[in-house]
Amino acid sequence: MTVVTDTKPNRRVNGKPRVHVTRHLIPSVEARMSELFDVTLNVEDRPLSRDELVLAMQTSDVLVPTVTDRIDAGMLEEVGGRLGLIANFGAGTDHIDLAAARARKVIVTNTPGVFTDDTADLAMMLILSVPRRLGEGSRLIRDGQWTGWAPTAMLGRGIGGKRLGIVGMGRIGQAVAHRARAFGMEVVYHNRHRLPQSIETMFSARYEPDLDRLFAESDILTLHCPAGTGTHHLVDAARFRTMKSDAYLINTARGDLIDEEALITALQTGQIAGAGLDVFAREPQVDPRLIALPSVITLPHLGSATIEGRAHAGEKVIANIRFWIDGHRPPDQVLDGWV
Repeated sequence: MTVVTDTKPNRRVNGKPRVHVTRHLIPSVEARMSELFDVTLNVEDRPLSRDELVLAMQTSDVLVPTVTDRIDAGMLEEVGGRLGLIANFGAGTDHIDLAAARARKVIVTNTPGVFTDDTADLAMMLILSVPRRLGEGSRLIRDGQWTGWAPTAMLGRGIGGKRLGIVGMGRIGQAVAHRARAFGMEVVYHNRHRLPQSIETMFSARYEPDLDRLFAESDILTLHCPAGTGTHHLVDAARFRTMKSDAYLINTARGDLIDEEALITALQTGQIAGAGLDVFAREPQVDPRLIALPSVITLPHLGSATIEGRAHAGEKVIANIRFWIDGHRPPDQVLDGWV
């Protein structure tokens, strides 16, 4: 593959920067990008291959990737000198090698805060749905197996008074805590750093420094931490063994936080009572054993899937590009790995 080596890139074509968007975005965002930039859109919404991503970065001033586009150090080494900005569509940046981008003097931006409420709403929906066996009940109706109401049929568990363990008390974790309190839940959280007392008071939340104890004492455990080397398979066979047999696990964060083999074993053997999953280790492939389990609700990564949220994220991406092209620091520059 030919590498572009121009060290003095012309960031504008007919006065516009060259921007490559890796996935199909909502029409209003693509229309605005087309007005402002010399933009290449992915109208087929087909995930780009590694070589296609490298070529897009070689021939563009700005790349607009999503969580499905893994950009590693080797790819950035092939890019050359033209690319100046990776304007990520989404808050998470674990799919981008930030240190390698810094070494290549490529700025990375994201869209923080945009999907907080949307993801928290979905997590709360699963916190409500899994203990009440809504997935299983829906299957009964769909498969024509419902025989009618009975006093002991399809009994689930209420969430009032239950202990909700939150792993990761950032924006989304706090938003979930706010919702959980409205349902009368006791909120206990674990975080890399303890929150100020004023925030704990606001959510009536108790800090638990021992993650294993949080797993052991929670009735429902929900994950809201980023992916990375320190959190890969954070929930493994050992932690499943510490959980209550009537506990539930919710994951709307990242698939590789959970060892899926250990999860399947825990569900099949009754180590835990159920799970609600919006993310998976090998998306879009989902282990058929998870799909078959009646105690599991599986969703196709819907955490941020609202029209309002996707429009707002697109607006943030556009703003970051405009700030950068005008020679200013983008408002959402990711500072991890930067001085």
